[in-house]
Amino acid sequence: MAFEPGQRGQLVSQINVTPLVDVMLVLLLIFMVTAPIIQQGVQVTLPRVKAQALPGKEQQFIVSVTRNNGLYLNDTHMTRDELTGKLRAISKERPDREVFIRADHSVAYGEVVSTMAAIKAAGIDNVGLVTEMPAAGEQPSAPNEHARGTSGP
Repeated sequence: MAFEPGQRGQLVSQINVTPLVDVMLVLLLIFMVTAPIIQQGVQVTLPRVKAQALPGKEQQFIVSVTRNNGLYLNDTHMTRDELTGKLRAISKERPDREVFIRADHSVAYGEVVSTMAAIKAAGIDNVGLVTEMPAAGEQPSAPNEHARGTSGP
């Protein structure tokens, strides 16, 4: 007793998957187009150093120095004076806050040091540098240096 599509009064038990495939292809296309747009943050090429990651406790303040010496606090573009003023207000609320510097590997050392000086002038003593771990088989930029310190100008 097989059901055949031509019989009267009988149910047809076939599933049409064409609409499902159409919906899935449209969703795939939407995700492929929007994924690069969703990427957030300031683009910086970090130096590669072997160092242990630091545990995060709360929202971090990250100062980014881009290749063309642009300065960002988290995702907000600002000048060095604006950065110092904003961090001064933050340090009045919480003097123990940490600020991390993400500098592009092609930025001059002097720019990174003057950014550290602007952060220190705001009253924040805990300053760290953000780096990336080298890929397997790749030589690090600086051998076995820790990427965090509180020293500076």
